[in-house]
Amino acid sequence: MGSNDRLNFAILGLNGRGHAHLAALQAIGSTARVSHICDVDSNILKKFSSDAEKSLGYAPAATGNFHEILDAKDVDAITIAMPDHWHTPMAILGLKAGKHVYVEKPSSHNPREGELLVLAQQKYGKLVQVGDQQRSWPATIKIIQQIHDGLIGETYLAKSWYVNRRPPMGIGKVVPVPATLDWNLWQGPAPRSEYKDNIHPYNWHWLRRYGTGESLNNGTHELDICRWALQADYPDTVTATGGRYQDKDDWEFYDTLITNFRYPNKTISWEGRSCQGMRVYGRDRGSAIHGTKGTVIIDRAGYEVYDWRGRKTDEFSSGHASPTSDLISQDSMTNGHFTNWINAIRTGEKLNSPIQVANISVTMLLLSNISWIVNRDLKLDPKTAHIKSDPDAMKLWGREYEKGWEVRI
Repeated sequence: MGSNDRLNFAILGLNGRGHAHLAALQAIGSTARVSHICDVDSNILKKFSSDAEKSLGYAPAATGNFHEILDAKDVDAITIAMPDHWHTPMAILGLKAGKHVYVEKPSSHNPREGELLVLAQQKYGKLVQVGDQQRSWPATIKIIQQIHDGLIGETYLAKSWYVNRRPPMGIGKVVPVPATLDWNLWQGPAPRSEYKDNIHPYNWHWLRRYGTGESLNNGTHELDICRWALQADYPDTVTATGGRYQDKDDWEFYDTLITNFRYPNKTISWEGRSCQGMRVYGRDRGSAIHGTKGTVIIDRAGYEVYDWRGRKTDEFSSGHASPTSDLISQDSMTNGHFTNWINAIRTGEKLNSPIQVANISVTMLLLSNISWIVNRDLKLDPKTAHIKSDPDAMKLWGREYEKGWEVRI
């Protein structure tokens, strides 16, 4: 294959899902070349570089400065597996630089960023695929289509869940920044703070300045399945209740949250238990779709169909479970999602999770965080998801940025 037929990709953020991005691009073959990799932690960058060279048979250009990638004319697309507070800012910078974008969920850190990313995609015209990889799994596509065709009658209730047994993050101590870490660049658009020894490389998820909590870390996947099955967009009302119950540490989010999204004729719920491992329907994670004629239970291993009386009538299993202890999810589902994205770039195939669709699920869960923070129901404009008649809650629609790092399209 000639060089003009091959796309060059840069992977940004290498500690976790970056490994799944690498595996997916390798699996695609000669149409995809990993030309660059980037991480602000030189130890992580060095290890990933070694792994990538062994896996690919060549060494991608490695850098700790994302500007080098944005300036590289030979980079066609970027994949983003950075901390949440970087997702929208980097995606928009990539679009401005003329790159196609694959961004992990959540695609935004706050609802305003979601609006901006949708507008940026429309302005610059490059494709943005969000990492809701189950949207590209044939088994899920099949059963969702059957639900839409009336398999379980009129659907009116969808329940999703996620359980895990996460350890505490402890009480962090202010310490010197490791020599291997560019802490200023790691913080990027977030307001500056001192470095503590329990933030990097993973526990930032539980700090509001950088992360979005378990709802967005994992709930995005299952909520998206529920929305897809019920053909639902923004709800009228969001309510969330929960707290940090398991441990007393630096977590700023909940470890337990129950969220309800109310519509005129249907309801979607999400239950997250980060630190309590009792499974639901024998599964760590999944979604139950209820209709007037039956129920479908969907997870990453397959699905089960039940009639109105609760008797199983059909099932499919891939034979490969997806435990919530797996923080990388390097699998054929991700490979298929990348394949869809690349086919969309090359041939115009329809994206399975374009930003305009994925942003609805992300925004809904960001609103559940806001409901939890202000401790009350949120009434929404179902066209825009803007919070009605609650200016204090609406103040949380966006965020404060470090001066000079504001997100602009």
